[in-house]
Formats: sequence, structure tokens, C-alpha cells
Amino acid sequence: MKKPAILFYCQHALGMGHLIRSLALAQGLTERFAVTFLNGGKMPEGVKFSPEINVVHLPPLGFDQANQLISCDRRRSVDRAKQLRRQMIIETFAVTKPEMILIELFPFGRKKFADELLPLLEMAKSQAMKRPLVVCSLRDLLVGKRRDQQRHNERAVEIANRFFDAILVHTDPAFARLEDSLPNAIHLQPTIHYTGFVQIEKNVRVKMAKQSGRKIVVSAGGGMVGFGLFNTAIESYQRLPKNLGIELKLIAGPFLPEAEFRSLSNKIRGRKGIQLVHVVKDLTAELGAADASISQCGYNTALDILRSRVSALVVPFANGLEDEQMNRARRLEKMGALQVLDQNDLSAERLAEAMVELLNFKPHPLNLNLQGVKTTAHLLDSLIRQSSDKCRQLPLPKAQFNSEVRL
Repeated sequence: MKKPAILFYCQHALGMGHLIRSLALAQGLTERFAVTFLNGGKMPEGVKFSPEINVVHLPPLGFDQANQLISCDRRRSVDRAKQLRRQMIIETFAVTKPEMILIELFPFGRKKFADELLPLLEMAKSQAMKRPLVVCSLRDLLVGKRRDQQRHNERAVEIANRFFDAILVHTDPAFARLEDSLPNAIHLQPTIHYTGFVQIEKNVRVKMAKQSGRKIVVSAGGGMVGFGLFNTAIESYQRLPKNLGIELKLIAGPFLPEAEFRSLSNKIRGRKGIQLVHVVKDLTAELGAADASISQCGYNTALDILRSRVSALVVPFANGLEDEQMNRARRLEKMGALQVLDQNDLSAERLAEAMVELLNFKPHPLNLNLQGVKTTAHLLDSLIRQSSDKCRQLPLPKAQFNSEVRL
């Protein structure tokens, strides 16, 4: 029996959290669906796609540290890349004839990519006889401090009501609900479903016996904005009590600029007890074998911390108007899962003190739904089965805030 076709759009721009979450979903969907994955960002080292996924690599675009749109391919300008991307997206839609379009984050983010997504949505809507379902895939929390936040939220709801049939929020509603970061969510017409957190399936290795040293892992997701944390961690190391036998392992991430990696390498040259690597095969396993973790607090890093049950200190990324990581961190701190150090309070002295305190911290285990991949696959299958061409032409139902059954 032929599998229903899904066209899955993902644009990771600054880090790799959106990509990793979307890949976990795409892989989980292949059992029931023929998945075509539109990848809009630069591929990080070591990330591979399953052969079951049909991948279309668009000319890669991303953001720099000033949040400006850049081309990740020097052969093309941003304008040329955008022109090619629009053409490729429409051509892929025409070839795959999907029964469902799954779009990560937009319209609740990725406003700078609206000029390639709105034509796709308009084309999908114009399919009178076989209009595909359109679904949005969202993380647990949205950014809520934009300068034009109210207008942004209004526009997002406007677009969602015009084009989307359902919104999947990849969190446990006991942890966060959509209205927490989107106050006007009550005006949404697409059905809203909570899937549980999305994670890649891993075999978690938890440290069972104490070793002679005390290992602390320092990471920052993709690494694009991690230099300050790594640099401070190195400076704090010489302030640690020698009798604790602490060793640091810095995991730079695939997107840490090469010049910054070289700077860190030069800084630790000749120093014992500090190791710097670009990437590791499995961060969860690294944390599970460590005594403590210091990191930022992106979606995937937070899940790695929870799964490994490591004692963790997070320094949430909060440049500009970014507040998503801090909001996640404070919620987890309140639940006893980790400790938080504000980015504005980060210094070598304060981090050294926090490291010592961290070694005595015992995280509280949490009972959160982590079955987001299975629930999403089941839910999308149900949406396609329950829909018909006739039903898709009817007015969309009012929002239903559903907490999916734990699997």
C-alpha cells in the first residue's frame, strides 16, 4: 500500500536545535509516510539523514550573530539563493503531490522566510480537489520579546487561520502551553495538539561508579553563540580548588566559527585537565558519564540534561530580545531539574563558584511526556485518515487544546 506523502519544511538558522528536532520527527514519520524533507540551512558536521527520507537541500541560508540573513554558500547572494529556493520549493510540491505539508515554526517565527512559504501555502490552498492538510510544528516555547511582539503575534494568528489545519506543540502541557508564549492563542482556529517532547532515540549511559577525577562537560548546542561560555569556562578553571580533581571537556559544536575554535585551542595549549573537541557522537552519553554539565538551555540540550540525569548548570543564551532559553531554564529550575546562571552574571569568578556548588547538586527527576515522535506520527496519521476532500473545504474548527495520551 502506497504511503501518504508528507512535505516537511525545516529552516535552521542560528543553531541546530530546529534541525535535530525535525530530523527526529522525519525519521519517526517514515514508517507511515513517504517523507520529503526540505532542508533550508547549512548541514552541520556529523548529521546524517536516513535513506528513507527524500532530502531536498535548498541553497542554505542562516543568520549571523547580529540576526541578519546570510547566504551559507559563497557562490550565491542572499537574493539569488532566495530566488532559487522559491523555485525549488514549488517544484518539489508539484512533483511530490503531498497529502500533508508540515512546516516547522512558521508563522510563529521565521518571518524572513515568508516570501518562500506564502507562495507554497497559496498553491496548496488552491488545490480545489486534493488540497493537502497544512500543519505547523512548534517547540515548547516561543520568543516573546520582539520589538513588534503584538503585531507579530497578530500576524502569526492571521496566517495560521488562513492556511493551517492543525498546530503541533512539542511539549508536555504540564510544562508549557502555547498561550504561555502566545497570549492571543485563543483566537487560533486550527486544532492545537500537545505531543510531548521530541527527542532522537538514544541508549543513555549513566555514570554508575565514581572515577578518580570529576568530569564537567561544557557545551553550547551548535556553538554559533557559545564562545563566551567556553572562554569563561577556561578562565574559571584556574580558580577551582585543585583538590577536587576537576577536568573540563569543552564540546565546541559544529557551528562555532573556526577562528574562535583556534582561539580556544591556543588558550588551553599546555594546560592539563582541559580538553576541547569539535563534536561528539552522542551528547546524552557524554553527559550521562560526567559528574556535571554546564551549557546553554536550548530545547535539545535541555532534553539531553533530563535524560542523562546529570547535575546541570545552564547559562541561557539571551542576546538581544531572545528569552526562550531563559524561560525554559527558569521553569526547569523551579521543578528542581537544574541550576541557572544569568548570562549577565557570567564571570570567571562566579562560574568557578557555581562549578563547585554544582558538584553537590542533585537534580529532581521529572515525569514529563517524552514520546513526541510516536505521538506526532500517530496524530498525523489520524488527521489524514479522518480528513476528506469535502471536509477540507469546510470552515476550520475552533481551537481545541488537546493533551495527547502518554504512549
